[in-house]
Amino acid sequence: MNNKKTWNAWCMYDWANSVHNLVIITVIFPIYYQSTVQVSEISGTKELVSFFNFKFDKNALYTFTISAASLLLVFLNPILTGIADYSGRKKMFMKFFCYLGAASCTYFYFFTPENLEFVMIAFGLSIIGWGGSLVFYNAFIPQIATEEHYDRLSARGFAFGYVGSVLLLIFNLLLIMKPDLFGLTQADSDSGFTTRISFITVGLWWAGFAQIPFFRLPKDENKPFQSKFLKNGFLQLKNTFLNVRKSRYLKRFLLAFLVYDMGVMTVIYVATLFANEEINIPRQGLITTLLLIQLIAIPGSYLASLLSEKFGNTIALRIEIVLWTIVPIAAYFTTTANQFYVIACLVGLVMGGIQSLSRSTFAKFIPDNAEETSAYFAFYDITEKIALTLGTFIFGFILDQTGSMRNSILFLIVLFVAGFLLLIRIPSKHVYTD
Repeated sequence: MNNKKTWNAWCMYDWANSVHNLVIITVIFPIYYQSTVQVSEISGTKELVSFFNFKFDKNALYTFTISAASLLLVFLNPILTGIADYSGRKKMFMKFFCYLGAASCTYFYFFTPENLEFVMIAFGLSIIGWGGSLVFYNAFIPQIATEEHYDRLSARGFAFGYVGSVLLLIFNLLLIMKPDLFGLTQADSDSGFTTRISFITVGLWWAGFAQIPFFRLPKDENKPFQSKFLKNGFLQLKNTFLNVRKSRYLKRFLLAFLVYDMGVMTVIYVATLFANEEINIPRQGLITTLLLIQLIAIPGSYLASLLSEKFGNTIALRIEIVLWTIVPIAAYFTTTANQFYVIACLVGLVMGGIQSLSRSTFAKFIPDNAEETSAYFAFYDITEKIALTLGTFIFGFILDQTGSMRNSILFLIVLFVAGFLLLIRIPSKHVYTD
């Protein structure tokens, strides 16, 4: 407990898996997606693509894939976390999802217009691998740190993630934009070969650096597999659910988190599409902006931790949400690249802060004597995945119906205001007890 080497090893999984968020979700994959997907027909303002003989708006298909993957995690993770806690195989499940996500990213190497259906399935599986591994990763927090260190440890993890993902993104951008540095030609870049190579580097980075936490984190108990694991896993989950229901503040926090995180996750997942489609940001300017966001997010994570130390967790979260509310309001009226760059800096400041603080705040609600930490974090993960599912689905639905992302942005404002109001019901403390 509170071993610095173990902390740093735990943080290295943020370093390992955050490349999925930056390279795959935010920068290279969505740009490559938009340039590679072939539009089958145009209906009004909508560009339709064929997906297993169904017609979808090109950008709506992207958000619907995210929604479907997140929804599957909502049903899958609670079952697996109950089994993991009862069987003592938390790390085993973390490894499985890690390798699933990493392998899915490497499959993007085969992304061609003719292979859209299977690539989008792999895209969904990469999200499942990322989200599935995180619930077990987060569950190690109460095992390696005492409560007064949760905020700082969570912030450190996100900081590691931002640094690691930026380093790999820079490498990939050099590979794509300066292929001669690696013995390749401009033709390799123009054909998309270097971009597809970058997808392989994500898988290797993710699985490779994950070996550090896999080696250092507490070992699994490795109880022999038994037929009753599934039954007892469900009973474990049921008992945790009953404990969650008894916790007044935990229930209130999960509801507030659901609402405001719908806005946060949707902004993170569709920001690149918005900049590309609505504002026509030049590709180089967009990439530079996304790098800046990641760098600003590092001090942003630590700033949130300092706010929590000074004011308590929920007041710090309210401050973050107020700043987040400005983002969709400003984005709705944004028409120029310079305006978008200013908004991007604000997103960077609050992106890491609200995520790290939400994670550590939830950890403080878990009883000190609880052994089923995976099951507790399953509820946190369920809430986050429902938020992502609903947020991206509603955003995509409004976009699919109206053909404009600006109309979709309006509902994000409502989410942040409602999340702020729900957080008011929770007193701001440094330690929570019911």
